[in-house]
Amino acid sequence: MKYSINARGVPDAFGPYSQGTTAGRLVFASGQLPISPADPRALVGGGIAAQTERVIDLIESILGEVGCTLADVAQTTVYLASLEDMDTMNEVYARRFTTPAPARAVVGVHELPLGALIEMDCVACR
Repeated sequence: MKYSINARGVPDAFGPYSQGTTAGRLVFASGQLPISPADPRALVGGGIAAQTERVIDLIESILGEVGCTLADVAQTTVYLASLEDMDTMNEVYARRFTTPAPARAVVGVHELPLGALIEMDCVACR
């Protein structure tokens, strides 16, 4: 059975999609942008490191709603507005995702909503 996940403290979806869903043992977190906790129409400041932290915090909140942690993440997709940010993003990512690290794809994109530097989605298994 599939159902939506709506986590407290996570901004509402910008379109007709859920923050996350579950299907059996799988948990899917939609792409998260580094939205400011103070203003849902603004991004966090501080560059790629701060934006990466915020995106992972949001994913962690979504997963927490169904009893999962970042350690349960099996796969991520990271969208970067500039691949030059890869090293800094990797520093934050490596600190937040434990070994064995999830499988991952990194995609360079022309632009992201609100001018974000990063967006990330994931699949976890409970």
